[in-house]
Amino acid sequence: MMEKNKQILVLGLDGAGKTSVLHSLALNRVQHSEAPTQGFNAVCINTEGSQMEFLEIGGSEPFRSYWDMYLSKGLLLIFVVDSADHGRLPEAKKHLHQLIETNPIIPLVVFANKQDLGAAYHITDIHEALALSEVGNDRKMFLFGTQVTENGSEIPSAMQDAKDLIAHLAADMQ
Repeated sequence: MMEKNKQILVLGLDGAGKTSVLHSLALNRVQHSEAPTQGFNAVCINTEGSQMEFLEIGGSEPFRSYWDMYLSKGLLLIFVVDSADHGRLPEAKKHLHQLIETNPIIPLVVFANKQDLGAAYHITDIHEALALSEVGNDRKMFLFGTQVTENGSEIPSAMQDAKDLIAHLAADMQ
C-alpha cells in the first residue's frame, strides 16, 4: 500500500517567490513574503473534497541538498523561477533538469513568476531558457505565468487555473 499523503514539492532558486506564490495559493489572496525561507515551509491547502500538502524547501545553496531527497517522495513538482532574473535562468535550468532526472515520472508545473515586472521574460522565452521541451515525453508538464502583485488582492486567474490543475494532478497521482 503506498502512503497516501505525498507532498507537492515547491522548489526553485532563492528569491524566485516560492513562499509568496504558495501563501497566495493557500489564501486565494495575494500574500507577499519578504524573508527567505530557512529550511522548510509546509502548507496544507483544502480544495473541494481533498487536502493538498505542499512542502517548500529553501532555495539557497545549503538547502538544495535536500531537494533530491524529498523529490523521490513527491507527488508533483512545482518549480518557481523569477522571470525577470535573466542572469540566474541558466542556474535554474541546471537545477531543474538535475531534479527531474532523479524522478522520471513526477509531473512538473513551472511557475514563471514575477510576470508583472518590466524586465520579465515572456513565458515562451522562459520555456526556451529552461529547455522545457527536453523534460521528457512521458512527463506531464505545465507552464504558468504568475505574479503576486498587490497584497490582499485576488490572485490572478492564471494562478487560480494553476491551483485547479494542481488539485487534478495530485488526485490523479494518488
